[in-house]
Amino acid sequence: MPEGDTVFRTAAALRDALVGRTLTRCDIRVPQYATVDLTDHTVDEVLSRGKHLFIRVGPASIHSHLKMDGSWRISPRGVADHKVRIVLQAGQVTAAGIDLGVLEVLDRAYDLDAVAHLGPDLLGDDWDPQQAAANLAVDPDRPIAAALLDQRVMAGVGNVYCNELCFIFGRLPTSTVTTLTDPLRVATRTREMLWSNRLRTARTTTGNTRRGHQLWVYGRAGEPCRRCGTRILRAVPTDGTAARLSYWCPSCQR
Repeated sequence: MPEGDTVFRTAAALRDALVGRTLTRCDIRVPQYATVDLTDHTVDEVLSRGKHLFIRVGPASIHSHLKMDGSWRISPRGVADHKVRIVLQAGQVTAAGIDLGVLEVLDRAYDLDAVAHLGPDLLGDDWDPQQAAANLAVDPDRPIAAALLDQRVMAGVGNVYCNELCFIFGRLPTSTVTTLTDPLRVATRTREMLWSNRLRTARTTTGNTRRGHQLWVYGRAGEPCRRCGTRILRAVPTDGTAARLSYWCPSCQR
């Protein structure tokens, strides 16, 4: 599931593949931007902000968001997939955006206005734990899960990290923010968790990188809690989506 660490790694891969190279092909398969052609322009920067990605090319900035299923794929042979929304080619290198939840071309001078609403970027140079903690505490009666998933609080947390953090702090996802005794510690631990996974292709929150041992509760409904052995429970959202599944240990989390 794409979260802040996934986007961070994606930006790094695109940076290595494209920055400093001149585009020899630009094919945007979104009607609103289908006529945009950045061929012959040089890719200058690739930035990540929370779950958002910006590729700065000439006067433009290509802004994308992976949402639930999106990805960028880099290949020397091109990418064959009916869900490709954009193809950027620089010589022998092809980068394709697949099933992107958001894809738009912005004026480079104002591209970051699109993410001005975000809280501190957990993996950014401007990370501010004090501000993140203050944002977290603004609405003390809000469920913890809702606050963690709100990108205006701090940018980069998705549903996997949300569930894992609730377990680590011994709180149900539905518990209110006021039950957190130290919001600054929560913000700091959140940053540490994403930072330690920023270069891993298979994230771990337990510290154990062996397959099947990486997570505390997420995706482990019916399995024994790694701490106490109690079966992990799961709540399915009423709208039928998988975006906000909750997992918790009824013994370790109160």
